[in-house]
Order: sequence, then C-alpha cells, then structure tokens
Amino acid sequence: MISEPEMVGEFGSAEAAEVMGDPDREPVGRRKPWLWAVGGAVAASVVWGVALVAYGIGDRAPDMHGYQLDQDPCTSLRLRSIGTAIAPREATGPSESQLSKHAALDQVRCFVPLRSPAEDERTGSGWSVEYTVGITVELHKKTDPGAEFEARQWVAGPGADPEARLETVPDLGDAAYLRTSDRGHAELWVREGGAVLSLSLSSITQYVDEDHGGGPDGGGGERGEEPDTPDLSPHHPALISDMRDLMSLLRQ
Repeated sequence: MISEPEMVGEFGSAEAAEVMGDPDREPVGRRKPWLWAVGGAVAASVVWGVALVAYGIGDRAPDMHGYQLDQDPCTSLRLRSIGTAIAPREATGPSESQLSKHAALDQVRCFVPLRSPAEDERTGSGWSVEYTVGITVELHKKTDPGAEFEARQWVAGPGADPEARLETVPDLGDAAYLRTSDRGHAELWVREGGAVLSLSLSSITQYVDEDHGGGPDGGGGERGEEPDTPDLSPHHPALISDMRDLMSLLRQ
C-alpha cells in the first residue's frame, strides 16, 4: 500500500523593508510598480518552469512508446486469462465501443460481458453472478498525463467506494495501480509514457426465475438466499496478464 504523499514545507509571509529618503524625492530603494510586476512575473515563471520539469508537462510531447489505436481493442483483445479464470467473453461481443481520435488525444472505452453461467451451473437458488470487463485506452499525444494519472488514483470519482483498497503493481509500465472494492469491482490502471490504459472487472448478482425465465417477481417458487458478493482478489493475476496482452496489442 502507498501512503498518500505529504506536502513538505509551508507557505510563509515575508515583510518588505522600505528605505525612506527625502519626502520631496522618490524614495531610495523603492521599485516602481511595474518593476514589482516584472519581478513577480519572472519569479512565477521560474517556479512554473520548475514545476514543468518536476511533473514532466509542458510543450514537450510525451513518449508514446509505439502505442497506437489503429485497431479497436474492444473487439481484438481476447481476454484469455480472465476467460480461463472466470468465463470467456460473450460470443455476441462487447457493447458498442466509444472510439474517438484527435490530434491531442485518442481514446476508446467499452464494456465486454463474459459468458453467463449455464442453467445447470447455477446454485439452484435462482441467483446468478454475471461478470463484465471494462476497457479504457487514452493516448495523450501532446501533454504528459503523469500528474493527472497520479491524482486520479487518489481522488475517488462519483459513485466510487471510499473504502476501496489501492496498491501498486510493480514492473508494469511507468506506474500501475490496482483498486479493489468489496462491492464486486476491481480496476487496474497503467501509464506508460503518454498511454493510459485500464482494465476493470465487475460482478453483479441477479435473480433469475428458473421456472418462468422472469425476474424476481416472476413467480416460480421460493427464492433462495442471495449469495455473497464474489471476492475478486483471486482474479488479480488474470487482470494483470490480460493488461499485458492489451499493452502488446496496442504497441506497434
């Protein structure tokens, strides 16, 4: 686990001394207002320049490491490891992928359902556990996404589980984080140069009326007890393995 970085140092206040001279003359040592402005601008430029170097942003385009979106990974990625660990991807394919290209950013996002368990594989209680894999690829071609990537890991978005566990994954891109929630969601984020990639695994437990094919109110006998939310921790290696396949697929 990584502890949240602390800010070193603190903002202080400085008092400027003024050298007073003859009241009829311009005070000795007092700079003209425009000189103060120029000096402040220069100082701000220096600080900003240091920040650009520290965070790797600015006019310099990031190294893309050969990543390209010439093909849609939503249809090309086989998800072999997840398919072996849980279930193969649904034969009907993913939902419609959202692919867009721009001079500054190429990106694609989609969700791929895994094959539903056969009727004879269900618990007999009428409950079924379904799994979905999310794929996200962002290729930042103009500005380095490093600082934004780090911030994204520590700031949970709307609807996110505030108690989710965050851990680093070594030897995967320039930086990699795996976030796991007890609510049945795990998400692996990887950054390599200007490429930001994500694979997520989500589970949903739903009731299926085995006698009538309906939902919870469709009849068909007494409903069994709802099973616990699946523990996704055993599937972390499969997520990492398929992430490596995704990275290889997009590198030319």
